[in-house]
Amino acid sequence: MSYKQLLDEWNNFSELDSVWKEDLHLLLTDEKRAEDAFYRDLEFGTGGMRGEIGAGTNRINTYTIRKATFGLSAYIKAAGTEAMSRGVVIAYDSRRFSPEFAQEAANTLAANGIKAYVYKEPRTTPQLSFSIRELNAFMGLVITASHNPPEYNGYKVYGEDGAQLNLKDADEVIKYVQEAGNALQIKLGDINERAITYLGEEMDKVYIEQLKTVQENTELAETTDLKVVFSPLHGASGQTVKRILSEAGYKHIYYVAEQMEPNGEFPTLKSPNPEEHSAYEYAIQYGEKNDADILVAVDPDGDRVGLAVQTENGYKLLTGNQTGAILIEYLLTQRKAKGGIPANGRVFKTIVTSDLGRVIAEYHGASTENVLTGFKFIGEKIKQYEQTKEYEFLFGYEESYGYLIKDFARDKDAVQSVLALVEAAAYYKKLGMTLVDVLHSLYERHGYYLEGLVSVTKKGVSGANAIKNLLGHIRVNKLTEVAGIAVHSQEDYLTSLRTFTDGRKAEQILLPQSNVLKYFLADGSWVCVRPSGTEPKIKYYFGVTSGSEVESIDKLEALKVAFTNVMNTYLEE
Repeated sequence: MSYKQLLDEWNNFSELDSVWKEDLHLLLTDEKRAEDAFYRDLEFGTGGMRGEIGAGTNRINTYTIRKATFGLSAYIKAAGTEAMSRGVVIAYDSRRFSPEFAQEAANTLAANGIKAYVYKEPRTTPQLSFSIRELNAFMGLVITASHNPPEYNGYKVYGEDGAQLNLKDADEVIKYVQEAGNALQIKLGDINERAITYLGEEMDKVYIEQLKTVQENTELAETTDLKVVFSPLHGASGQTVKRILSEAGYKHIYYVAEQMEPNGEFPTLKSPNPEEHSAYEYAIQYGEKNDADILVAVDPDGDRVGLAVQTENGYKLLTGNQTGAILIEYLLTQRKAKGGIPANGRVFKTIVTSDLGRVIAEYHGASTENVLTGFKFIGEKIKQYEQTKEYEFLFGYEESYGYLIKDFARDKDAVQSVLALVEAAAYYKKLGMTLVDVLHSLYERHGYYLEGLVSVTKKGVSGANAIKNLLGHIRVNKLTEVAGIAVHSQEDYLTSLRTFTDGRKAEQILLPQSNVLKYFLADGSWVCVRPSGTEPKIKYYFGVTSGSEVESIDKLEALKVAFTNVMNTYLEE
């Protein structure tokens, strides 16, 4: 059907919930918005779905949540009665309609004879991951749109290992969701309320006890004079972080009161994204007032964490790569001091994450493995090596501010990371160093690894086509240089081939296929091109290294400008 026919169908649907009916009436007077709301079904991809809240087939609402969960239910039922009885754990963050969407998902599961565990209040994504494993559930789902603006929400699906679904299982779920049919026509029938169990304090206690195992030096909490400012950015992590830091014994923690309560409007923020300096406006005020050593902010669903460190020139916001490097250095140093790093110890990172983490791990005697972008691939590796015993998980991270220290959760865990970062800051303060000092000591030891990211937004059908055409163009017309630096080799993760410019035979890339290209340059720099999986964006990632900070800064800027200019010409063709 055309978008106008779908709009009419929704408008004539007598059982449409009043909240969506109001939104629909607004669409009737705005043809452009109406087309965007109905021109397609909201995509249910390998990570679930994410979109604007509102009426329409291309929006997050009660009906698209019901359709997704109906498809998920069919997948679980196909797995058998044991899977149905083990059930699904559901968590949600602080966003608009998150509690309602979580309840809709629970009702849909229960109506299909599937056990549902639902948190009564907002909880973090990593706690959801942990809960799946603790309850021996068959699956999990979390209602969240991470750091997106307030008008967005989403739906992420997890497997029985607590990780986001691997590609094979995700494809199966996608098939069932697509077969679910017209969202308006899905009727739930009788809902067995006894199939729904609500979770709260009891599960919180178990998670908190596991979090305590992240600590390497428990005595530091009682003795340190470290001062920390923390903000959950109006998200789900506030009370959990406050509780674990209190029970660990830290005394000088200042909580940003205006941002501690969950609020999906994010009223004090331009964006609830710990990658952005604006997210620290209130934290900086608290920091300056209390002479805090570090500022820590966590995104709304509690899986990503940002860090700012006090310097002579004010608070310096570290990148995700820099924070990851500090965590690897601290954690591996402590492991070595307590008896050594296992011979098969391994750090995991994504293909767009800095190589600084790799060289630090190698310095301490640990190997590193690259995976595709997305923490699900790190979770998949944890499961693989847990079974084969070939490698022992030491740490996993990605440049987008996500870290996992202990694998009782199988997704990035900002609560674990907050505890580890506070401890690391206390440890190094005792040695007379700030975390920026630690970072510069790593640069001096290993070289100045710097990274950058350029994101270009291309909305709508025309934008999607432009991104597709760009990727097609650079596959056919291979790059030979960037900013005057020769391309040494290219990795195409869609064809799974690594090719070389010196005539060497192509090599196979042993990773799942993905629409990503990465270029390695003659001076050790690299550039990666990747379309976003959750937003209408094409992303360019850059990595450089040299013997000095100034040289690396200049090199990075030259790469970003030269490459982006070339790509922009292709986007505009």
